[in-house]
Amino acid sequence: MAKAVTSRELDPITVEVVRNKLEGIANEMQQTLLRSSFSPIVKEGLDASSSLFTIRGETLAQSISIPIHLATLIPIIEKILQVYPPSTMKPGDVYCMNDPYLGGTHLPDVALVQPVFVNGRPIAISATMTHHQDMGGMSPGSVPTNATEIFQEGLRLPPLKFREAGQYNETLVAIIRQNVRIPDAVMGDFNAQLAACNVGARRMAELAGELGENHALAIFDELLDRSEKLTRAALRTVPEGTYRYVDFNDNDGIDLDKNVRFEVAVTVKDGTFHCDFSGSSPQVRGPFNCVPSGSLAAACYAVRAVTDPEIPTNAGCFRPITLVLPKGSVVNPVEPAPVNSRTATIKRITGCILGALKNVLPERVPADSSGELLILMFGGHHRDGSAYVTGELIAGGSGAGDKSDGVDVIETDVTNCMNLPVEAMEMDTPIRVHRIALRQDSGGAGKHRGGLGVVKEYEILDGDVSFTYRGERHFFAPQGAQGGGEGAKANAVIKRVDGAAEVIPSKMMATLRKGDRVVIETAGGAGNGTAKARGRHELELDMADGKVSRARAQDQYGLT
Repeated sequence: MAKAVTSRELDPITVEVVRNKLEGIANEMQQTLLRSSFSPIVKEGLDASSSLFTIRGETLAQSISIPIHLATLIPIIEKILQVYPPSTMKPGDVYCMNDPYLGGTHLPDVALVQPVFVNGRPIAISATMTHHQDMGGMSPGSVPTNATEIFQEGLRLPPLKFREAGQYNETLVAIIRQNVRIPDAVMGDFNAQLAACNVGARRMAELAGELGENHALAIFDELLDRSEKLTRAALRTVPEGTYRYVDFNDNDGIDLDKNVRFEVAVTVKDGTFHCDFSGSSPQVRGPFNCVPSGSLAAACYAVRAVTDPEIPTNAGCFRPITLVLPKGSVVNPVEPAPVNSRTATIKRITGCILGALKNVLPERVPADSSGELLILMFGGHHRDGSAYVTGELIAGGSGAGDKSDGVDVIETDVTNCMNLPVEAMEMDTPIRVHRIALRQDSGGAGKHRGGLGVVKEYEILDGDVSFTYRGERHFFAPQGAQGGGEGAKANAVIKRVDGAAEVIPSKMMATLRKGDRVVIETAGGAGNGTAKARGRHELELDMADGKVSRARAQDQYGLT
């Protein structure tokens, strides 16, 4: 056996070349995953992620993708390694898992995990996560806002072998196909994940083969230790103290008149980052609970957001993080509480962590973003009897910084998807998109204006359609910074073909019929600095672009 390599023996140029190579491998995996997938939510919405790990389960390199996925893979791989220790792994083995109560996030997000072998020895892990368009359960798309237990949300997969020594687990494949509404698309996405894992495993094996496996392992450890050292140093530049923030979700999808409280105390001290969520609401009846993996993802993102962006992102960045997540709370529910809508909760958790630092780090932390990833799901049947399920991931505006306006209609914080192009929806479903536009006056007023939300209108052209609306910010507006104004709240309405109008109270499950229309307006980002300080030239440009109306310019900005 070749002798181990110590950190003192490592050439810094080689270490840096390997770091960039690892990031390149992760992004090559991601491109393979996106280009090979079948469902629109992945190939158009980009709701999938790829990452590399050490054989101990520590993040080694990440693709540019979804922060929730990338951090949630950490406890998933930890669980898979508990069930299938590296000593039992064989070339060609691939594992899968989605169970939130074992380390996952929600049931549509399924992880595929493949060990990387060099000379018969597992040295690393190649992993992907995809949001599958459907994983069964009580509603098309598997994100029912009225679920009251996880058993209603879809098919739960504990750590299982998806492939063993290169052969599919045909029993598992048959079970998956039997429990989803669109089996060909789902299995197509599974195979895209497999293709991406294969790319990662092959490239990693080639790299380690060129370096020598012990040399490669020493470089992996060095990269993690360096990122930890740099992250702790960056955290020491934050004034020590405990900083608090409170925000709310509109409701839990069941008790529509009852808001959900999130309270965090962030303590930064001597290079550590501690988040205590005591004071947050007890777990809720509806599916807006968040298991610990999601709370971890929020904290990981926040640390990367307030430290040096040049620090390589890996497990070393996350070592300073500790969490207090009270058992039985909305941030750490007790099984079998439903959790499918956890994205809304993770975004609010992230917003609270960053909001706590808004005043102490005004140059790094902007005003509140919309904090909304609106999810729409449409499910029905074509005239030939075949089923369709399609989803939309719709953003609002980002909060303004202390030197710049917010960005219009953009994913922020822990989500990083794209909207579904109109053409993709209209080709695959009997749904027409009549309008998509920036939402005038939705950005919070300020010296720097908040980003705008979006207006979008859909019409059902044929048949009955199961409709899921999972929104936020209908009742609690994003808050400004340094005297900036609130971002606009979200709105949505169903306009029935008979002329009746149904206001959507943040969450809704409904049946849409031919001729019905849905009109949605997402929230805007909050402003930064006082509105009176905004320059007249900038305000006139806003009015010329239709982003700010003259009435608002006069009322909020004092235009004369």
